[in-house]
Amino acid sequence: MALTRRKFLLGAATVSATWLTWSTVPAWGLAPAPLQAEFMQVSALLVNHRLDPRVGARMAAAAAQQYPQYGEMMRSIIAIAAAKQAKTVEDFFADIPGGPLTEFAHWIIFAWYSGCSSPKKDAQVFAYETALTYQTTADAVAIPSYGFSGPNQWGRPIVPLTPMPSF
Repeated sequence: MALTRRKFLLGAATVSATWLTWSTVPAWGLAPAPLQAEFMQVSALLVNHRLDPRVGARMAAAAAQQYPQYGEMMRSIIAIAAAKQAKTVEDFFADIPGGPLTEFAHWIIFAWYSGCSSPKKDAQVFAYETALTYQTTADAVAIPSYGFSGPNQWGRPIVPLTPMPSF
């Protein structure tokens, strides 16, 4: 089978167009990389824990959809923290103006601790094992493995992990 100049150019154009399309679109609905980096910077200022960047990428994408002024809000929080030379959330949180900016900061904190976007049934879930609220008890609480209708909704009686002593 001979490769003509026309077939070669057509193939090269197809590959180039595909590459250009996929290189400019964020992968899997995630926010663009600079916004993810800013989101992780804001998260590190608001939440004093080691944070998972993969979970942060999912949260950044959800925040970009939920808050129209997402980029401006993050830059405002970063500027407030920089002006106070803040190292922890306590150093600058009181200086965040009330309203949408405070609501956004509370949303970020809630999302990291709960692992989801809201307390509603239709909330977007970002993490379960890596949610900060679960991390406090991870060494003592077994992850529910047979919940049929949601987390922690056991379908069978809970069997003790070890026999309980009787006195």
